[in-house]
Amino acid sequence: MGKVTGFLEYQRLQEASEAPELRKKHYKEFVVHLSDAEAKIQGARCMDCGIPFCNSGCPVNNIIPDWNDLVYNGNYKEALDNAHSTNNFPEFTGKVCPAPCEAACTLAFNDKAVGIKSIEHFIAAKGWENGWIVPQPPAAKTGKKVAVVGSGPAGLAAAQQLARVGHDVTVFEKNDRIGGLLRYGIPDFKMEKSHIDRRVEQMKAEGVTFRTGVLVGKDFPANITNWSKETMSVEQINKDFDAVVIAGGAEVPRDLPVPGRELKGVHFAMEFLPQQNKVNAGDKVKDQIMATGKHVVVIGGGDTGSDCVGTSNRHGAVSVAQFELLPQPPETENKPLVWPYWPTKLRTSSSHEEGCERDWAVATKRLEGKNGKVEKLIGARVEWKDGKMQEVPNSEFEMKADLVLLAMGFVSPVQSVLEAFGIDKDARGNAKATTDGDGCYKTSVAKVFAAGDMRRGQSLVVWAIREGRQCARAVDEFLMGSSVLPR
Repeated sequence: MGKVTGFLEYQRLQEASEAPELRKKHYKEFVVHLSDAEAKIQGARCMDCGIPFCNSGCPVNNIIPDWNDLVYNGNYKEALDNAHSTNNFPEFTGKVCPAPCEAACTLAFNDKAVGIKSIEHFIAAKGWENGWIVPQPPAAKTGKKVAVVGSGPAGLAAAQQLARVGHDVTVFEKNDRIGGLLRYGIPDFKMEKSHIDRRVEQMKAEGVTFRTGVLVGKDFPANITNWSKETMSVEQINKDFDAVVIAGGAEVPRDLPVPGRELKGVHFAMEFLPQQNKVNAGDKVKDQIMATGKHVVVIGGGDTGSDCVGTSNRHGAVSVAQFELLPQPPETENKPLVWPYWPTKLRTSSSHEEGCERDWAVATKRLEGKNGKVEKLIGARVEWKDGKMQEVPNSEFEMKADLVLLAMGFVSPVQSVLEAFGIDKDARGNAKATTDGDGCYKTSVAKVFAAGDMRRGQSLVVWAIREGRQCARAVDEFLMGSSVLPR
């Protein structure tokens, strides 16, 4: 490494961010990437550890020790090329990835991990600031046409890889803008949408065609947000294209079957979050769900729930509470037991720092209100015995709740899309397709492939990028007999 003893000499440095009380007043990003000097020091902390577990901890297998060394030595352009060799969109993951690579870092076993995510953020920012990220059109066209259904991270990664080897790629998106759950699932204060827009422009210059407002297949269920203006039949898409990649997100939310669920003021997180993103983009949203002046309860302790907390605080909620059904995790993981795998431990997000009452081992028993509107939540504490959840006797409580947001995860992709294609599904309702062997990413339907959440279920942006890239190679092999795209 650039400085073999760096990990002994330097401390981990967090990226600077705007104070909570100030950033709650707007929807812009508030985290500032490292300076050149700071990035050099953070890169120096990377150990000459022999076996870089960070590489395998990262779903796209980023070559992390190499880029740390390159940043330490000031070779930023080469570091960017290194990052792009495994990841089409390092600026996305540098902002929103939970960084499983850092959990796997060897230094993390008895110290604070190398700031891998902050270095990735720095590398990508350098690339855009210096004009190094430019279109890479193919040297020749193959004459093959590929349809990509869904423009989230999996669909975009697959589309860009396929376009760069000469295929004519068309991306179909049911919403009014490109980006999928990157666009309408992630709040702007975590990732501004200009980052998606400039990648779309790059991909257009590489030959990708984007069609928004087009729903491929059948109508969506009523509870799925859908702005489609046009429908394309499966028969038509099969006729027009030599291969199809299904890369939609896991959009069917887990519901809460309790009395009072039907009351006004009870919404899925993905009814609430996309509306604010649309408003931030300049759209007018009729009857927008607002947390202004309300007591907000978020049910679900994951990232989507955290996003609801941050958005509610920016609306001006009177109070925000977030409940989780599972027990409170430990503040520090048992590293000898879990390292280098992703640990279960207490995580506090930037949205939690902005103001939120958090509680664990809480079950919602019912919702109550007047005149059809929710006014309070009746909950109870639970404990786990012999692998079963039980209500703690005499633990029932109530709290004010003018707005209840359900953020308990997603159970599957939209079933009507899979059914329209006639694709076999696994036990969880995902498209059935393996990731190895001759049938890599192939579904049960001829020339139809599946990647990302559509195949693996609800997951991370970085997993979606990995699957999109690998699926693109499988499609290229299917069309051409071999492929130069990376595995």
